[in-house]
Amino acid sequence: QVQLAESGGGLVQPGGSLGLSCEASVNIFAFNSMAWYRQAPGKQRELVAVIRSGGSRHYADSVKGRFTISRDNAKNAVYLQMNSLKPEDTAVYYCNGRQLFPALDYWGRGTQVTVSS
Repeated sequence: QVQLAESGGGLVQPGGSLGLSCEASVNIFAFNSMAWYRQAPGKQRELVAVIRSGGSRHYADSVKGRFTISRDNAKNAVYLQMNSLKPEDTAVYYCNGRQLFPALDYWGRGTQVTVSS
C-alpha cells in the first residue's frame, strides 16, 4: 500500500523559512511526478511545485524564487524548502505522487503551515 507522510509544518513569522518533508512507503521512481499542493481555508487546492521523474521542476508563479522542491531517491523523499514566507502562504500542504499508467494519484494527510506574526 502506497503511503505518503508529510512533516515539518508549523508556525513561522513573515519573512521566515520552513522546510517540509514527504516520505513515501515505496520507491519514488514508481511515480512519474511528485508534487506539493496547498489548500487555504475557503479555497481550492492548488499546485505549489512539482518535480518530474526526469528531474524537471515547475513552480506556481506565487512561489517562484522563494520555494524549492527537491528529492532524495535513496530516502524515497521529496522536500519543499520555503523561504521569505508570507501570510498568504498559510495553508495545509499536501504531498502528491502521480502515476500515469495506470492513472493514479496518491496523497498524504497534509501538514499545516501558518505564517503569522
